[in-house]
Amino acid sequence: MARRSQAPGQASLGGAAVSIRNLSKRYNNFNAVIPTTIDIESGDFFAIIGPSGSGKSTLLGMIAGYIDPTAGQIVIDGHDIVPEPIYRRNIGMVFQNYALFPHMTVAENVGYPLRIRGVPRDEVARRVNESLGMVRLDAFATRLPSQLSGGQQQRVALARSSIYKPSILLMDEPLGALDKNLRDEMQEEIKRFQQEMGVTVIYVTHDQQEAAFLADRIAIMRDGSLTQIGSPRELYEHPNSRFVAEFLGEASIFAVKAAIPSGPGQTRIVLEGGTQVVIRGDKAAGPGKFACIRPERITVGSGAATLDNHYTATVRECLYTPGSIRYRVELAGTGDMMKIRVLPQMNTEFFETGTQVDVGWSSSDMTILKD
Repeated sequence: MARRSQAPGQASLGGAAVSIRNLSKRYNNFNAVIPTTIDIESGDFFAIIGPSGSGKSTLLGMIAGYIDPTAGQIVIDGHDIVPEPIYRRNIGMVFQNYALFPHMTVAENVGYPLRIRGVPRDEVARRVNESLGMVRLDAFATRLPSQLSGGQQQRVALARSSIYKPSILLMDEPLGALDKNLRDEMQEEIKRFQQEMGVTVIYVTHDQQEAAFLADRIAIMRDGSLTQIGSPRELYEHPNSRFVAEFLGEASIFAVKAAIPSGPGQTRIVLEGGTQVVIRGDKAAGPGKFACIRPERITVGSGAATLDNHYTATVRECLYTPGSIRYRVELAGTGDMMKIRVLPQMNTEFFETGTQVDVGWSSSDMTILKD
């Protein structure tokens, strides 16, 4: 389907669908991005995460147009934009360093994309007021960027990137320069802004929690390759590899030594230290696979003995942090170490280092990883 043309400054009809097809980037003998295919729905908030050097910013740069792909297509609403110059892609961009003009006022910075598109002055003024209202900076229109806080500058950058109503908004580590409190505040601001605009957002970050809070779906990259795509919940609860499981949070991961049929709908597996565990269903467990369980899935103390898998353990480490109690325990007889996280509530049991405790979990709470 051909993309509908728009006059300069005309509002887009909503977020665009994006189809990335076998997109790659090679620098001499180095593959920065291995051929990658991703489909992003209209109005989706799509995050790309991964460690440094994974290729996430290179992928974003190819979509934006300032990095030329080696091969592949970027199809937006049925139209391949790879041959298109940056200014014809109808894509907004928000950077970590804000990229504001220091000599321009807030209003002038926000209105700049419309002025260079030849939009009439009265329309520019109207749209600037509208955009500043959306980021709650109406009262700061005449200030210079140097007179604003980091969070306020980022909101100006957000307003400027979206004032011409792009069909896609790209964000490259936009909150990386802010402290934790400001990051938390801006995450809520960005989410609200995206929902009001209805724009498709492609968001690159190294912060897994930030991606999980903001995104409808997340793509995880490693060494230039896409490893898994899914909702935050899918990726956390059903990772397909050790890398994904460990990258998205804490987990206890064990090599599987053996698998033994254990009645209808269950399999008994033997972990690397010798602990026998019952898992639910046929999860293709066996030697060469790995078993993974998240720390909040494990019960410690009261109630553990009633679960499918229950053991005696010794607390080897106890750490109280705001909002959680973290334990590292050693299972009796095998030495297998487990990570446990408990949300403290009224009358929550607390176990000191060296204490013997009961631990347990359901047969459905352990995931089998392919590698």
